[in-house]
Amino acid sequence: MKRLLTKVRKIYRNSRISQKLFLTFSMLIAIPAISVSFLFIRIQEVQLYKDAMSNGSSHISRINEKLRSKMDIIENASSTALTQKSFVDFIHSNMRGDGLRLVKFRQNQFEQMHNIIQSNEMISELSFYVDNPDLYEIWPEIYHYDKFTPQDYWQTLRDEGGAAYRIFAFQDGEHTLSYYRLVRLQGQQQKRPSIMEIRTPHNLFFSDLLEETGGDFFSVVMEGGDASRYIYNPQHSFSQAAGEELEQILASIHRQLDALEQNSPLKVQVGGQTYYAVYRYLVPLDAYVVDIASHQALMKGPRSWYALVVVITLCVLLLLMLLVSHTTRRLFRRLDSVLSSMRKVRKGQLDEKIDTGLEEDETGDEIDEVAITYNKMLDEIKHLMTQVVDKQLIAKNAQLHSLHSQINSHFLYNALEAIRMQAEVQQQPVIAEALVSLGSLLRYSMKWSGDTVALEEELANIQSYIKFINFMEGGGYVLTEILPQEVLLYAIPKMCMQPIVENAVHHAAPKGGSVHIQITVRVENDNLLLIEIADDGVGVDPQILASLQAILLGESDTPIVTGKNGLGLGNVHKRLQLNYGKDYGLWIDSVQGAYTRVMIRLPWENVNLGGW
Repeated sequence: MKRLLTKVRKIYRNSRISQKLFLTFSMLIAIPAISVSFLFIRIQEVQLYKDAMSNGSSHISRINEKLRSKMDIIENASSTALTQKSFVDFIHSNMRGDGLRLVKFRQNQFEQMHNIIQSNEMISELSFYVDNPDLYEIWPEIYHYDKFTPQDYWQTLRDEGGAAYRIFAFQDGEHTLSYYRLVRLQGQQQKRPSIMEIRTPHNLFFSDLLEETGGDFFSVVMEGGDASRYIYNPQHSFSQAAGEELEQILASIHRQLDALEQNSPLKVQVGGQTYYAVYRYLVPLDAYVVDIASHQALMKGPRSWYALVVVITLCVLLLLMLLVSHTTRRLFRRLDSVLSSMRKVRKGQLDEKIDTGLEEDETGDEIDEVAITYNKMLDEIKHLMTQVVDKQLIAKNAQLHSLHSQINSHFLYNALEAIRMQAEVQQQPVIAEALVSLGSLLRYSMKWSGDTVALEEELANIQSYIKFINFMEGGGYVLTEILPQEVLLYAIPKMCMQPIVENAVHHAAPKGGSVHIQITVRVENDNLLLIEIADDGVGVDPQILASLQAILLGESDTPIVTGKNGLGLGNVHKRLQLNYGKDYGLWIDSVQGAYTRVMIRLPWENVNLGGW
């Protein structure tokens, strides 16, 4: 792939300007035109999809309403049948004891029940299953409970409120829907309650669904708990077109059905084709009524528009190529003279400018503008060459100024030494000692013979600083050190501890109080040098502390501003991480009114220390 891109770039680079212009115009005109056209087609597709889903939802809602209406008819018929109390009482009594009672039952109660069944076209059969040893099974409406399977189904009915539908009945379930209902009798002594079953054929109950043979949507009723059981019209055009893939399509859709998300269309892909489905969940049936449509069938109109867009675009590109070729041939003849002058300049003739032939008040076209700009560039090059010489002179002057500053620093050291000696002569040891500390501080901070110093040198500088501060402010600062002897000669970055101690001096002490500063040094895991600088001062405000910790962890882009929060940690932390990596640097911890601790993490390997 990389070689191909390199080859394409090389071909483009070596192409003529007219060819590049043609490619540019093609990208500026043809590609947006195609994009806009395809976008328009896509919008049409989206609108078609929305309209189709809306129509599908309306269609499935109508089917849903019709099915619920038929369920109401069945439930009303069952309620009417159970109102025949004398019929129900008789089939739970001894039907074999008195033949005359049986004859009267046949002429009265049974005939009334039979008329209820015959008068309702939704009911093909109505049967009672009774746990009665004296039951007389002479009519298909009355059976002993042993004829019902499964025997323990009454428990399921009890758990579901006494009634339930099965879109595939226990008997002849492939073509029949059944409605089961418990028959509860006052004082019933049977072990198992009686069950009433109303059966209706699928082609009658689902007639609205099974009669449709065409249209964009293919309607299916799927059992909620079994993906392999569904009801549909095999003569529908969708079913005929899907062929052997129909079962796979239905199984894929069934896996995504969710009673809680029944207002959201589904999308599945089977055999390289995309299918959409809208559905409704029928709680009484524990089933889904699903409308399925093929993406290819829904979008067959807009798809034909793509070819038309491509043909029109190719014609536009052909006309564009002819126009660009003619225009560029006339336009770039004047470039030959410009290129000739540029070649001479490339050989080093910086005074060889391009002759534009323009008057002072003429601006010319773009090619003339290139020539004028090129001439100005030559003048700028000459000017920059002069500037380089000037900068070299400035650098030399800076070096001289640096030497002069060193001379001034030596004068300052000598002056401090003379004052110290005079203080000792006049028996002023405190002033003399303070001058010694100040001189040490100045000498340490201004003398940079290297980027690193021994730890004991940094500590000595801090001791001098504390002595001088105690002299200046009345002796309220105490410095203690806890460290093993082997770390004293260890090289650390110069001035990495001094700013932290200064923070403790300037910000930790309460007004009119004193501060104890303790420096603890230890080596951890033979690879980490830890330097802890702690004080028992006033601590840091929690909000400022949180901000500082976020910055030290790299979780905030806000810089640490010394003048704003009084904590000069930013410079030290940033430089340590730049030199030693993100695993090293500073960490601060503080409790207001108790303490402030700053931890310096450095690698315990002298070879890795490079200073600042």
